[in-house]
Amino acid sequence: MIRENWYVVLDSKELKSAPLGVLRLGERLVFWREATGKPVCHVDKCAHRGASLAIGKVLSNDRIQCPFHGLEYDPSGRCTKIPANSAAAPVPDGFKLCSYATHEAHGFIWIWWGEGSPKGGPDFFEDIGPEMAYSTVQDHWDNHYSRVIENQLDMAHLPFVHHNTIGRGNRTVVDGPGLFSVKDGFFVYVYNRLDDGSPRRESSEVPVPNPDRDFKLEFRFPNLWQNYIGKKIRVVGAFVPIDEVRTILYLRFYQSFTQLPLVKELVLALGARMNIFVAHQDRVVVNTQLPKSSGEGKGELLFPGDAALMEYRKMRIEAKKRLR
Repeated sequence: MIRENWYVVLDSKELKSAPLGVLRLGERLVFWREATGKPVCHVDKCAHRGASLAIGKVLSNDRIQCPFHGLEYDPSGRCTKIPANSAAAPVPDGFKLCSYATHEAHGFIWIWWGEGSPKGGPDFFEDIGPEMAYSTVQDHWDNHYSRVIENQLDMAHLPFVHHNTIGRGNRTVVDGPGLFSVKDGFFVYVYNRLDDGSPRRESSEVPVPNPDRDFKLEFRFPNLWQNYIGKKIRVVGAFVPIDEVRTILYLRFYQSFTQLPLVKELVLALGARMNIFVAHQDRVVVNTQLPKSSGEGKGELLFPGDAALMEYRKMRIEAKKRLR
């Protein structure tokens, strides 16, 4: 996990009016909403005795109250009241929580997992507008979040893991894949084909970008991915680190080809069901990968068809260097 980045950590629907305690990025965090609805995030550890604020309550004056001794904290994490000292007593400066900046948009909640305030907000996929309805499923994986991301950038596994779903056709040869870099990410153009005995084409030999090809993948660092199936159908994944060996995959099916209420709900339900079925085909294998950590520098033997994985690992290495 790499600091100084915006990470998707929650679906907006999960955070209601009460405090929500979760384990994310290896830390125990508490989320709550101000009266305006803005999400707030702190490390879930009261400055007094380390109790969890997640089992406390949100007060009407935009304060979260510790359930142990009633200490109150404002959205910045500053303690504003210690009942045992009386309301007249000033609060010592050291009574404050570690807090993270938040951003809420497109039905997701991000945190800036770093020091201070970021210069700007996180990016999302510009080509997904409000006309696209979506359904969301959550899935728990027993491996590092980078392993789950790499699985979605792996072209060679399709005819084997997904032989009866998205990998039908036995297209075992991976031409390319084609890579096209954008700000904080890249597109992947898939050119898998049947093995007819001819040599595979290198990434430099396949058309990129290809305006005649709707289907492509898009990755946004550090943990967002889009399967661009067509102008009116997408699949989006947010790969949320719980800790070093566990991940929550938020998987969304987007569509805009029908707006009829009952038909739309049926399509979204079927899309969600298909998403989770395909994801579980992957999960069975990815959960067995060793080591249960990021793969870069761990002695794996890669081949040219792994170009998208290599590009992702390069981004991780460069992000780590910037922190030094």
